[in-house]
Amino acid sequence: MKKWLLRISLGLGILILSVSILLYIRLHDRHPDYNIDLTVAASKPSRLSAGFAAVKITPVVSDSWIDKNNDYKFNEEDGDTYQDGNGNGKFDAVWMAGFHNNRPAQGVHDDLWARCMIIDDGKTRLALVAIDAIGFGSDDIIDVRKGFPKEWNLTYAIITSTHTHQSPDLIGMWGKSEYSSGVNSEYTSLVKQKIHESVESAIENIRPARIKFAQDLEGAKNLMTDARDPKVLDCGLRIMHATDVETDSTLGTLISWANHPETLEDKNLLISSDFPHYVRESFEKGIQKGDSTIHKGVGGVSIYVNGAIGGLMTTWSDFGISDLFSDTKFDKPTYQKTEAQGQRLALLGLNALEESTTQVDESSIQLRAKTIHLPLDNKLYRLGAALGIFTRGLSGWWKIRTEISVWSLGPATFLHEPGELYPEIANGGIETPEGQDYRIEPMETPSLRELSPGEFKFIIGLSNDMIGYIIPKSQWDEVAPYTYQQTEAPYGEINSVGPRTGPIIYSELKNILEEFSKK
Repeated sequence: MKKWLLRISLGLGILILSVSILLYIRLHDRHPDYNIDLTVAASKPSRLSAGFAAVKITPVVSDSWIDKNNDYKFNEEDGDTYQDGNGNGKFDAVWMAGFHNNRPAQGVHDDLWARCMIIDDGKTRLALVAIDAIGFGSDDIIDVRKGFPKEWNLTYAIITSTHTHQSPDLIGMWGKSEYSSGVNSEYTSLVKQKIHESVESAIENIRPARIKFAQDLEGAKNLMTDARDPKVLDCGLRIMHATDVETDSTLGTLISWANHPETLEDKNLLISSDFPHYVRESFEKGIQKGDSTIHKGVGGVSIYVNGAIGGLMTTWSDFGISDLFSDTKFDKPTYQKTEAQGQRLALLGLNALEESTTQVDESSIQLRAKTIHLPLDNKLYRLGAALGIFTRGLSGWWKIRTEISVWSLGPATFLHEPGELYPEIANGGIETPEGQDYRIEPMETPSLRELSPGEFKFIIGLSNDMIGYIIPKSQWDEVAPYTYQQTEAPYGEINSVGPRTGPIIYSELKNILEEFSKK
C-alpha cells in the first residue's frame, strides 16, 4: 500500500513539476528589464529631414489547396486536397488571421509590406514602421527594437499594423483550431528582419524635407459604417506628406484613416493587404483605368496607418462602394470593391493634399512614450496564454506589458495606442445605455481629440502592440440583459483584455496630452 502511495505521490509530483515548467516557459516575462519612460521636450525649430522605404514581407505560399465544399476551411474528410508544392509530404498551411480558424491561404493576390518613415529634427530621430498584419505583439516588437544598432541614432521607434484580415497570423488566434496557434516562427522571424531592413533603408534615404499636412474630416464617412451602437465614426482622413527640399520630389506620404481592412471578408483565401493596397498604389501611381486618369499620383513611398477602428468600423456586404469609372456599385466582397474603396479614399486624400497650404520646413519633435501594465481580465486570453496560443509573456500576476506614446511636429499631434480604440473615446459620444454591466457614467471624457493640441490630430491604433478592443467601461456589456435591445452579447468584449483597459489607457494618454497642452 505504501509503495502505491509513494508511486502516486511521485507521479503527481512529476506532473505538477512538468506543468509548472511548461507554464513558466509560456507565461514568463520575455523582457523583464524592459521599460520605456521617454520624454523629449520641444526645442528650437530646425531644418527637418525625412526618409522612407518599403520592404516586402509577403509569405511564400508553397502549398495551395482545393476547397471541395466551399466552406473556406481545410478538412480532408470533406474532400479538400492540397498540392505539395515543396515536396515535403505534408500540408504547409499559411494560416490567415481574422474571422475564423482553419483558413489557410491558397495563394497571393498582392504583396504585404513593412513601410518605414523616418523624421529627424537634428536632435530627435523617430521611426514609424507600418506592417501589413492583423497585429504584432509587444514582445515581438521589443525583440525588433533591441536589434536596432546604436549608430542609427534612433530616439524612438513605433511599429504599427494595418490590421488586414488577409495576412498570416502573427498573434496566434487563427490556427488550425481554437486550441492551436497559427503563428509560424520562421515567418515571424522574416517579418522582424524585414522591419529592420525597412528602417535601415529609410535611414539611408534621409533627405532635407518639407512637411505638408492635409485632412478631409467628412468626405470618407460614406466608405464605412459602425457595426455597434452607439453609431460613432472616426472617418477623418489625415495626411502627412514629405518632399525633398532640393528636388521638390516626393519622399513619402503617411495616410491615416480608421476602418477594418476586412472588405474582402471571410471568404477570401488570397494573401492581401485589402483596401490599403489600393490606397497606397493610388497615391504613388495615380488613379487611372486604361486611358482614363482621374488624378495623378505623387510618387514616393506611401504608408497607410489605421485609427480608432473599434466599435467596429467596417465595410461589409451590406455596405456598397461605387466605382469611380462607371455606375457600378459593389456590394459583394470582391477585389473590385476594395479597389474602388481604396481609390475613393486616395482621391479624397490627393485632393486635400493639393488644396492644403499648411507646411513646415523647420520644426522640432516633442515626444512622450511610456510603458504601462494592463490587467489581463479576459479569461479566454488567460487560457490562450497558458496553452501557448499567444506568444507573449506576462509582466506580472495576470498582467501584460504594453505601451502608449504621443509626439508632435508643427501643427500636428500623433497619438499612438496599442489596440482597436472605440471612436467614442477618440471623438466623443460615449453613452450609458440601459443594460450596461457597470452602472457608471462615462469615464473616458473629454475625448482624446478634444485634449490633443494642434490642427491635425492623428490617432494611430495597433501601435507597438495588439491588445484587441479598447471599450468605454460604461458601454461594457457581457451579461444579459444586453444594451440597445440586443438579443446577444456584442462582439467587442470577447476580444478585449478587459473592462479596465479603456479607463487605464485613456487616463494615461490624458495625462500626456495635458502635459503637451501646457507647453
